[in-house]
Amino acid sequence: MAVTEPAPVAVPAVHEGILRRQSLRESAARTYARSLPIVPVRARGMTIEGADGRRYLDCLSGAGTLALGHNHPVVLEAIRKVIDSGAPLHVLDLATPVKDTFTTELFATLPRQFADNARIQFCGPAGTDAVEAAFKLVRAATGRSGLLAFTGAYHGMTAGALAASGGAEDVRVTRLPFPQNYRCPFGIGGDRGAETAARWTESLLDDPKGGAPAPAGMILEPVQGEGGVNPAPDDWMRRMREITETRSIPLIADEVQTGVGRTGAFWAVEHSGIVPDVMVLSKAIGGSLPLAVIVYRSELDTWQPGAHAGTFRGNQLAMAAGTATLSFVRENQLAERAAMLGARMIARLQALATDHPSIGDVRGRGLMIGVELVDPEAAPQGGSPEPPPAPALAAAVQQECLRRGLIVELGGRHSTVVRLLPPLTLTDEQATAVVDRLADALAAAERLPHRRNTTGSIR
Repeated sequence: MAVTEPAPVAVPAVHEGILRRQSLRESAARTYARSLPIVPVRARGMTIEGADGRRYLDCLSGAGTLALGHNHPVVLEAIRKVIDSGAPLHVLDLATPVKDTFTTELFATLPRQFADNARIQFCGPAGTDAVEAAFKLVRAATGRSGLLAFTGAYHGMTAGALAASGGAEDVRVTRLPFPQNYRCPFGIGGDRGAETAARWTESLLDDPKGGAPAPAGMILEPVQGEGGVNPAPDDWMRRMREITETRSIPLIADEVQTGVGRTGAFWAVEHSGIVPDVMVLSKAIGGSLPLAVIVYRSELDTWQPGAHAGTFRGNQLAMAAGTATLSFVRENQLAERAAMLGARMIARLQALATDHPSIGDVRGRGLMIGVELVDPEAAPQGGSPEPPPAPALAAAVQQECLRRGLIVELGGRHSTVVRLLPPLTLTDEQATAVVDRLADALAAAERLPHRRNTTGSIR
């Protein structure tokens, strides 16, 4: 079926009414609904149909949750099978055949050196609760309380996870520099920038007057998502593993968004070959339904019964959907396809920069892609050689994408990175359509009148 731009249609009253009632009833904290004023009524694969009759290509995928896209047949069949079997849907943390099958499949996908000596803790259904569990685990195992995290990180919205994220205001976590080629904190980028970041980390940990409390663990994302799609260099990842291992600091890999083939490997830590002490997993492992776990080295399993509990740890439908998703990705080598398609899309997007100087950088890994937009006419600021970010242009691009039937999200420090998270079932035709629509949206947004703020960036 050809991928075409949705034709304009009259907006039905039902569409307007639902959006109006949402704005009146839901809290001011709502996020996606503000920039994406659509009312999904049907979805399949990468396509969403709204109540207004328009069709959209979904490059948000539930913030990376939908590895197989919307309503994949193997996921629906797995859910129906559990429902039709009469199995209990709520079981706390009791053992069930559904859970046993899910755990077996999950462990089969994990790096063998890690899985052979691992334990799993089923957490509350959100990734942020799994992050909290990881923090509690390493603190209990080490008897220490400090935590090491990185600039630009995002680990969730509960208190402990938020404190370890880049936007924390009440900082009780030691913040370390995350290497970037573009906007390197040391102004050098590349291998030298990554090595400088690693040396800074090592120096701080060994400095008796460094001011960092004794760390119970270090948490990092192999690719920072909300932070602007910043892939961690493989050599730097290996250095972090070496630094933590020699100092008996448990290393926590947050694979909530990077896992299940998203980056071109089943788990993003496999790119560097490191074996973490703890892996935090959620989003795609539930096959579109809520599920979160931590898997960790058995030596850390010093918890007392009930040390981390929750009523909804036994989501049977999510475990069944997750098993179907994990096995489908593994059997159909979708991680390898993500690597191939992602490289092709990144190359095309990088080629666009020749005609669009507002594209400051294109980066990513697999089907986790970011396009950072800048104001090329403004002078660099703060000693950085790169042009300043252009948040208004990025917001305009997002809206122009929506008009062309493409759903994208924004991220990065100033919400200037257009993020692409298509499902791993993306077809060649859809991949071409995504880049074409984004390019058209960017050209349209660049033609819009913008006004500069006092910092020189357009808004």
